[in-house]
Amino acid sequence: MVAFANASGGRIFLGISDDKKIKGIKINNALKSQIQDIANNCEPLIKIIFEEFENILIINVREGDDKPYRCSSGFYTRVGPNSQKLNRDEIIAFIKSEGKIRFDELVNLKFDYRKDFDLNKFEKFLKLGNITKLIDTPTLLVNLGVAEKQEGKLIFNNTGILFFAKNLQNFYPQAGVTCALYKGTEKVEVLDRKDFNEDIVFNIDSAMNFLKQYIPVRYEMTGTPQRRELPEIPYDALREAIINAVAHRDYFEKGSNVMVEMFDDRIEITNFGGLPKGLKPKDFGKRSVLRNPNIANLLHRIKYIEKMGTGISKIRRLVKEAGLPPVKFEFDTFFNVTFKRLKSKHIIEKDKYEEFGIRFGINEGINEGINEGIKNRLLQEILHIKQYGFFTREIIERLSNISTATAERDIAFLKKIGIIKFEGSKKTGRYVLTEKGKKLFEEEL
Repeated sequence: MVAFANASGGRIFLGISDDKKIKGIKINNALKSQIQDIANNCEPLIKIIFEEFENILIINVREGDDKPYRCSSGFYTRVGPNSQKLNRDEIIAFIKSEGKIRFDELVNLKFDYRKDFDLNKFEKFLKLGNITKLIDTPTLLVNLGVAEKQEGKLIFNNTGILFFAKNLQNFYPQAGVTCALYKGTEKVEVLDRKDFNEDIVFNIDSAMNFLKQYIPVRYEMTGTPQRRELPEIPYDALREAIINAVAHRDYFEKGSNVMVEMFDDRIEITNFGGLPKGLKPKDFGKRSVLRNPNIANLLHRIKYIEKMGTGISKIRRLVKEAGLPPVKFEFDTFFNVTFKRLKSKHIIEKDKYEEFGIRFGINEGINEGINEGIKNRLLQEILHIKQYGFFTREIIERLSNISTATAERDIAFLKKIGIIKFEGSKKTGRYVLTEKGKKLFEEEL
């Protein structure tokens, strides 16, 4: 009965032998009472219904709604036709999968408030949430549900660590978000990659900024001095998907980060965990079940989520209004969101290479010893900066599969003809279009 209650229910037939022969049994109230006592003595009690078929007693065991169940000899579940006893690790895994233990609610005694707590992150959170600091920091942390006082010490739970740790990587490397830009439609050539693991809010914002660097934007004249910015995929839809991935990932899994990946034809956002326990596929997008309610509560306080199950509907609506193909949602052990990309009309087509070679002054460079292959490579690099707004030497190396010295020569030539310029610090700067380059692009548009 315990095995059935811990699985998806089942039926027990009394009166049939192991060799499948009908022997029958004497059915009376005393027998039923004895069986009911057995069900009641399980922990928690198991709900059963009796059914009679001639001289066979059928015990219908419902799937339990308060798993895990156990009897005096331990915990069992159903594996195929067998009832299997669970060992220690299997019991822990079962309890986690049922949501009886939530990662965000567990305390971590290794986190030291004096050494590991980042006050700057906390004050930034208060500012985002318009929370006035009228009481001391420890009391505020307790009130927010991220810490508790035990024997004079402030003990943090995992939610507090994910939001306010000085070095989150030291505690939970799996909390990171990995962003990648690929050349083409497969995971073969990586043009750019960034890993973020400062805190949950920083990771969300940084992943969004990564996408904004590379998403083509067109402008619509509104009749006012300000142009209307229209990204290829609505920023708010992408942001909802990233927040959903961070808020609902299964943080017990240590071998997988949230992935934000950009291909020529799509953007994929993936997190480990699938649908939270209790949310059926048919109810996806209609009902809300929180895998990490503490995390969701803090994100709600800073208005990153509404905590009403509206995120999926919002993504679908924004994408539809933008005239894009429907978003694809997939969930098994992972939860994956795929945004389809349309070919941007404002990106230079390959058959216009020759025309733009003339307009950018690259054809004239042939007289300086530049052959056709180099010219086309330079034009490909111009296509990249037109699409994404910038490039770096490292990106050019990967994009054109060339050495550092060759990439530097390409950059020097593009600077010489006045198309690009360097912007920012030596360490974090990048190459962007000059006014001449922007003007040529505006004429083409």
